[in-house]
Amino acid sequence: MTRVSDADLFNGRLLFAIPKKGRLHEKCLEILSGADIQFRRPNRLDVCIVMNHPIALVFLPAADIPSFVGNGDVDLGITGHDVILEAQMQDRVTEVHRLAFGKCALQVQIPENGPVKSVEDLAGKRVVTSFEVLAGAYFDKIDETLNLTGDQKTKIQYIGGSVEAACALGLADGIGPDNISESGDTMRAAGLHAIATVLQTEAVLIKSNVPHRAHHAPLIELIANRIAGVVAAGKYVVCEYNIRRDAIPQATVITPGRRAPTISPIEQEGWVAVSSMVEKKRAATTMDELVKIGAEDILIFNLDNCRV
Repeated sequence: MTRVSDADLFNGRLLFAIPKKGRLHEKCLEILSGADIQFRRPNRLDVCIVMNHPIALVFLPAADIPSFVGNGDVDLGITGHDVILEAQMQDRVTEVHRLAFGKCALQVQIPENGPVKSVEDLAGKRVVTSFEVLAGAYFDKIDETLNLTGDQKTKIQYIGGSVEAACALGLADGIGPDNISESGDTMRAAGLHAIATVLQTEAVLIKSNVPHRAHHAPLIELIANRIAGVVAAGKYVVCEYNIRRDAIPQATVITPGRRAPTISPIEQEGWVAVSSMVEKKRAATTMDELVKIGAEDILIFNLDNCRV
């Protein structure tokens, strides 16, 4: 029997890069499941075959994915918007969809009780960051505005992790811009607070602007549409209720739907059934408002996937 090599197994398949660990990894697996991309990853191998599509998943560090996609080595990828800018790949990739997870802010932070009170105070001093490119571009503008040149300019040092400890150890006067989670608990615990937000970021689906396998374009569009459906399903719910026909104008203001609500007659004279998509974050408020205008039998349904 002829043995099939790994190269033969992956030949002709669309290559899709997924963060192998970290804050984006688990959510990416949920996205793949919702898009019906079926795979097994034996022994946590970094490459595996999708069983129901001609796709191979490549598990990479999130920071490496923009370069792999931007250079056309893989066709699709999920990574952070901030990571793309740091890798200087924004002109070589297209952000197909923002994925509504992995949200955080890149902020400049300083010790709460220190002498530095503003970005202008920090300019010319020592700054540590995990985003050397973004920090350099940001502080170059500040330095230029303040006419700081040569040795007067801000000193930026790269640290791969635990940047919040640098100020306490006397290694820096401030940090950032650096990834700050939505809660900001880690920085507060380190006695730091934000003085500037440089960038709001989240996970994005990207494709290469220099694809080496142009025949994958229809499959890329299919997968992108499925992932967009998963993202939309996480944002919306379906609201169904019964209401008197004469209250329809008020009801459609509360639940206008994405295009228009579906209104159907029911057996009880003078009443109709209404079905409409509403934003999940407004579901409780929407139900309260519907009760006030006389709606009954109000139901909320979660969506697993959709096309909108």
